[in-house]
Amino acid sequence: MEKYAVIISPEIQYHFQVGAYPHHSTGGCKYKIYLEDSFVASLEPDGQDFLHVCQNPGNIDLEVLHLLAEHIELRHPHAVQLDELEHIELDEDDELEAPPQVN
Repeated sequence: MEKYAVIISPEIQYHFQVGAYPHHSTGGCKYKIYLEDSFVASLEPDGQDFLHVCQNPGNIDLEVLHLLAEHIELRHPHAVQLDELEHIELDEDDELEAPPQVN
């Protein structure tokens, strides 16, 4: 398990340690959050790899956990969805074009 420190400070400075489980399977939490070596929360990705609170036994403020989730998402970018690549097109000047918008 990879562990790294993250500091979040909206008003109070939190020094979290994040444990990442790279072989995460669906149905469990992928990231375990520790504060002063105590387990306080866990996060799990949804179908689009956005993180959501899975457990919060440390009663950490949800706004703080959402900031932490955003930080983790930036550190671990989402995998490219290969089925979405069929919607990418290049025009005559080889510029990337947006896929057609469906209303």
